[in-house]
Amino acid sequence: RNGNDRTRIYCTTRKQPIKTTTMNVLSLFDGMSCGQIALDQLGIKIDSYFASEIDKYAMQVTMRNYPNTKQIGSVTDVKAEDLPKIDLLIGGSPCQGFSISGNKLNFEDERSKLFFEFVRLLEETKPKYFMLENVGSMDSSVRDKISDILGCTPLQINSKLITAQHRNRYYWTNIPQSNIIENDIKFKDILENDVDNKYYYSDRVLSRLNLEDIKRAGKAGYKCKGIEVDKCAPIVARHYKGMQSQHYPVIKEVDGFRKLTPIECERLQTVPDNYTNGVSNTQRFKMLGNGWTVDVIKHIFKNLK
Repeated sequence: RNGNDRTRIYCTTRKQPIKTTTMNVLSLFDGMSCGQIALDQLGIKIDSYFASEIDKYAMQVTMRNYPNTKQIGSVTDVKAEDLPKIDLLIGGSPCQGFSISGNKLNFEDERSKLFFEFVRLLEETKPKYFMLENVGSMDSSVRDKISDILGCTPLQINSKLITAQHRNRYYWTNIPQSNIIENDIKFKDILENDVDNKYYYSDRVLSRLNLEDIKRAGKAGYKCKGIEVDKCAPIVARHYKGMQSQHYPVIKEVDGFRKLTPIECERLQTVPDNYTNGVSNTQRFKMLGNGWTVDVIKHIFKNLK
């Protein structure tokens, strides 16, 4: 300023572009793409989502919901050299050999050996982030071996914290984590109304059960008394076969007792209603039993943003 003369300087600021997370994802044992549902619901943008899967029905459901998915076949045929730079590697290798409900052959089970395909591709692709899921009932020696190989200890999360289903699982990941926010949803809260008669148990099945203590929603089996529960037993791939010796979810209606519907199984897995539509109920039950609880995966993935 010189006397009464003034020089005014006007400054303008240019808005910086909003940075949006985009990434290339490789999903092994992708199933019906529960990982993709989680990323989608979190609003995380994906450049390319590569899905390694061989179940044609699960692939059909994935492609109906996410037609841009790049299906790349069996995990044993996937090579890093055929892919772009992978930012996130995820997978839930088959758990039957590790599970307490299986033969517990552990790494001697041919399906469980597929875990080493995950390890191979982790080494080949060198992603920034990874996440491996497996059953929570495995022996501690197997868990510790996986931890040593992956270089991290797993999160142990039971889906009952955020849904109406007991589902105890291990999650090995290098994604930064925070405390999970619990949701007190109960089994009876996810039930449908006006369910088709085909879901009701026959008189022959009912004659072998003791269901006196089930008021609305519970669990029962041929070798155990039925009881009312707030959180149901985990849904499994063989749910479509009906009630076996282990506990199975049972719903009491005015007209009798019935099993879960596919939509109710979707809700227990926090999958959108009718996401698995378009294939038989047998295949819907199978892929939901093999799938992930989406809201648990969202919790694990949320810090990717």
